[in-house]
Amino acid sequence: MKDTAKHQGLRNQLVSVLQEKGIIDMNVLDAIKKIPRHLFLNSSFEDYAYQDKAFPIGAGQTISQPYTVAFQSQLLEIKKDHKVLEIGTGSGYQTAVLYMMGAKVYSVERQNELFKQTSTLLPKLGIRPKHLSFGDGYKGLPGYAPFDSIIVTAGAPFIPKPLMAQLKIGGRLVIPLGDDVQIMTLLIRKNETQFEKHELGEFRFVPLLEDKN
Repeated sequence: MKDTAKHQGLRNQLVSVLQEKGIIDMNVLDAIKKIPRHLFLNSSFEDYAYQDKAFPIGAGQTISQPYTVAFQSQLLEIKKDHKVLEIGTGSGYQTAVLYMMGAKVYSVERQNELFKQTSTLLPKLGIRPKHLSFGDGYKGLPGYAPFDSIIVTAGAPFIPKPLMAQLKIGGRLVIPLGDDVQIMTLLIRKNETQFEKHELGEFRFVPLLEDKN
C-alpha cells in the first residue's frame, strides 16, 4: 500500500487537468489531490491511475473517470458533516472523495465481491464512512434518511422514487439518466412534492441494476 512523492506529483497534474476542464470546487480538488487513486485499481493499471480515464474494477463495474467523480461531487455542494447517500460504492474511490470533503457517507453496493473488497480497503486508508451496506440501491437506505444529498454512480433508466423520498427539503440528488448514454441530472428538492430539475450534459456509466448480486 505505497503512496509516493511520484504519485503525489501525478495527482497534482490530474487536479490541473480537472481545473482546465472546469472543476472549480476547491473542496473537490483538495480531496482528489489527497486520495491515492492507484490503490483503488488493479495493480496492472497503476501506471495509468492518474490519467483522466475510467477503468474496470471487477464484477463488470468500473471506477469512474476522475472528471466524472469531480463533476458529480461538485454538483452536491457538500458542507462539513452533510449526510450523503451514495448508490454504488464500487471501488470506493467516490466514497473516499465524499469522505475527504467532510461528508458523513452512507453507501450501498449490490455486488458482493466489490462490497467485501471496499469494506476492507477503506479502513486501511483511514477512510471511515458512516455506513457501508450490501443491498439494492433502488431502495436507498430509508432507516438513515433523510439525506442532505444523494449521488448515484450508475446509469439509471428513471429516478427511483424511494431516493426522491429520502432527500431533505433543499437537498440535491445527482443521477445519470438514460440507457446507452446518460444525461447527468440534478434534482433539488423544493418542498414535500416539488423538485427542480437540471440537465447537465452527456456521460457514460455502467447500468444501475436492481436487486443484489
